[in-house]
Amino acid sequence: MSLKDKCAIVGVGYSPQGKLPDWTVRGMMLEAARNAMEDAGLTSRDIDGIILEPCGVERAINNTLHFHLQEDLGIETTRFCGNYYVMGATAGCAIQSAAMAIDAGLCDTVLCAYVEKSASAPSVPYRSFVSAKSPSAGPTANPTYGLIGPMPYYAMMTRFHMLKYGTTSRQLGEIAVTFRKHASINPLAQMRTPITIEDHQNSRMIVDPLHLLDCCLVSDAARAIIVTSAKRARSLKKPPIYIMGFGQGFVIHDLKVRPDLTSTGAIPSGQCAFKMAGITPKDIDVLWLYDATTFTVIAQLEELGFCKPGEGGPFVENGRLSIGGELPTNTSGGMLSEIYIQGWTGIPEIVRQLRGECGERQVKDAEIGLVTAEGGIMNAHSTTILRR
Repeated sequence: MSLKDKCAIVGVGYSPQGKLPDWTVRGMMLEAARNAMEDAGLTSRDIDGIILEPCGVERAINNTLHFHLQEDLGIETTRFCGNYYVMGATAGCAIQSAAMAIDAGLCDTVLCAYVEKSASAPSVPYRSFVSAKSPSAGPTANPTYGLIGPMPYYAMMTRFHMLKYGTTSRQLGEIAVTFRKHASINPLAQMRTPITIEDHQNSRMIVDPLHLLDCCLVSDAARAIIVTSAKRARSLKKPPIYIMGFGQGFVIHDLKVRPDLTSTGAIPSGQCAFKMAGITPKDIDVLWLYDATTFTVIAQLEELGFCKPGEGGPFVENGRLSIGGELPTNTSGGMLSEIYIQGWTGIPEIVRQLRGECGERQVKDAEIGLVTAEGGIMNAHSTTILRR
């Protein structure tokens, strides 16, 4: 049985964003939650479900969890709660879980939220990565070869794509320039100064072939999203944004043993979402793709079916992803220029686009939007298709 259009997003909430050393994780989460409830015209009495992604920079023993937010909002009883974590794919997976819980009758209205606090977190010492017992190292870390953190792995995937298909650094630069252009007209964006292809090419190398301007930001921010049934949504403050379709996909996490260096979880995730929604990529009016790097945009465009394998580089040229272009993408500036909150940046932006609330960056006549969230080394993926 399909869940198409059975649930809707009715509220989105933001906290201040940027570098916020004076804000606590718990305080930022509460701020975003209250703003989402105000956006929806709801109170804490209306919330009977909470799904949180724990903040990654908090120590495990002190994580802000769902029951903390329940206490802070003054909710006596909830019927569905949990802490959800599938790395950067969590945002989409949490929204999808909320829709399934509501459809199953477990609850009526679910608040989903996350806080990112990387910008003001203490630096992690190098020795924590080289320790065999360190969870920070992860299963794929190999400091002997410089494989510390995610960017070396993204760089390997990017270089493989370049060698296999002829993708160029300047094509990656097209994405960085376009998303910065969008951020320049977004008053909430962390980086608003326009850049050129030459700026991209001259930015310092992080891990060859990825330049600084190929890589996402480091930020402090929170987002909250409220999901309820389609029936209830129609009586609330803002126009409901219906969840047309969704899917998830997971491939082998360890890149060293993955059959193809360009494979991600986007293929099964997208196929499931498009099948549930009953549409194709040609029906999408506005797009938000998880952009940990510029290359992840190209990979997802190919694997979601917006272009053929190997054609992602030429596809992003000539302003195709710009507002006013054929496929407006990451209209807020994305994680490259607006803010980094794992996968939680995209859904609020697409909701606001479909409501017509984005002002100067509004995509004209946008009716259907697609959002992805991706985690690990592009191995965990969620796709969510929304409509007004």
